[in-house]
Amino acid sequence: MASLVHSVRGLVCRNSQLFRSLAIRTVSSSSSFLPQQKSCNQRILPQSQQLLSNFEQTPQWQLAITRSYTAKEPPKLHQIKERVLKVLNPYDKVNPEKLSLESHFINDLGLDSLDHVEVIMAMEDEFGFEIPDGDAEKLFRPADIVQYIADKEDIYE
Repeated sequence: MASLVHSVRGLVCRNSQLFRSLAIRTVSSSSSFLPQQKSCNQRILPQSQQLLSNFEQTPQWQLAITRSYTAKEPPKLHQIKERVLKVLNPYDKVNPEKLSLESHFINDLGLDSLDHVEVIMAMEDEFGFEIPDGDAEKLFRPADIVQYIADKEDIYE
């Protein structure tokens, strides 16, 4: 903060020097500029110096910048279930009548290992995080996927 005050003070000083040098140059061309500059300096310079002194007198803790962060609200368990089933319904190899949270991908729905990988990739896209291969090999039912996502998002109901 001190460097900011120093920079502002330097800027004011440099500009006042600029105004003075301009005034000296223009005195020869017009003598009416000098009183206007004095009037301007009498109004502006005390205000800027008062502003700088206010910054210098204010304790550092009052000038600290506060940052606020928010996060999206975690989804509810029923919302995760709905999203998992919504992702699985459009697959042409999945029979919507046989699809439930407890149906097994390979035994009940007739999916092969490549289809299982596609399902896991679709879940990664839907929920926005990567599921490691070691964990993906254990997710054979939609209920397993729901539980995995709930654990990942720290949702317990």
